[in-house]
Amino acid sequence: MSLTADDVNKIAYLARLGIDTQDTESYAKDLSGMLDLVAQMSTVDTDNVVPMAHPLGQVQRLRPDQVSEENQREAFHAIAPQVEAGLFLVPKVIE
Repeated sequence: MSLTADDVNKIAYLARLGIDTQDTESYAKDLSGMLDLVAQMSTVDTDNVVPMAHPLGQVQRLRPDQVSEENQREAFHAIAPQVEAGLFLVPKVIE
């Protein structure tokens, strides 16, 4: 697929990008090359390829789901400037 300078200008306008007019031909060539690569990759038969989440096939080590710290909620509420109904009260920052 070959893009023209007009196509690049339309894409830049839609993306709200400011580009120099002297660079539009270079952008058109680069974007056309990318689109050609995507079209070439779309022709590859991937029916027998098993999907993978990570190229190395490593297993994630998980820690046991156990409580590792005691509940310190009351201690934190005791030193907080303002607490109401179990919630920390903070100043309003967005009007």
